[in-house]
Amino acid sequence: MAELARRVRDVDALDDGTTALWEAVMENRPDNARALVAAGADPWRAQFGGWSPGRLSLAGPAPDLFSVPEGERGLTEAERTVAREGRRLVEALGAFDYEGTGLVCVAGIDAQEAIRRLEAKPADGEDLEELLDDPCAYDMDESLQVIGVTTVPGGCVVTQPWGYAPQMPGVTAILSAGTYCYGLYANPKSGNQGIIARDGVIEGSDLHPGGGPDHGDTSEEVLFSYLFQNNAVAYSCAYAGLRLTDARAVIGPPDGWVELPRRDYWTYS
Repeated sequence: MAELARRVRDVDALDDGTTALWEAVMENRPDNARALVAAGADPWRAQFGGWSPGRLSLAGPAPDLFSVPEGERGLTEAERTVAREGRRLVEALGAFDYEGTGLVCVAGIDAQEAIRRLEAKPADGEDLEELLDDPCAYDMDESLQVIGVTTVPGGCVVTQPWGYAPQMPGVTAILSAGTYCYGLYANPKSGNQGIIARDGVIEGSDLHPGGGPDHGDTSEEVLFSYLFQNNAVAYSCAYAGLRLTDARAVIGPPDGWVELPRRDYWTYS
């Protein structure tokens, strides 16, 4: 990286709106970042959402990567709080394979209230045991009806380790009455798909939780994208303000398995 940086005309040339130094910070490559700064890169050049690489690094694992010049603002107290909680959440969840998982993180309600809103019934018995043993052996119309629900600090998580049911628009609309939620389907074919519902209204869909920041993102969205890059589950939990202490609510076993009523959850309101 040092040799490449020495050979370019403009070490801070923009590529789709960001510099090489920005990418080094985003990807947690401190050695590359130092080499770029030694070649003349500016850590304090504002980019997506008004963030500079230097200011963004203050929220990451190497907050002392750059010297903060006089007059350059650091993180606000609110941003420091988000960064601390973000690091704690990622560590608490740990690493696990969530490909194919559907979930929705709901703020402010517990598992029992989620079950009541969905009018779901307890799922138990031999059929449930067989389904959990091998969900792929079941017809999708059957397996999609069964979801897990768990109370966590800040709200609850509805999960389905084998399908997309929790983040269907009808489910998220029902659960978000008087509150908000973030749904995720880790689609094995096309990647992570996100949905936001607030008070029964779908505010955003076909989102990309865990992806990097982009043009037009707000300051808050850029910070979230940095803290939870490549971690769609943590992003979804954090968006809803859930403070999970482990991954059980996502990967199981949940507080309880329930069966959804049979409805059209793609157009249901």
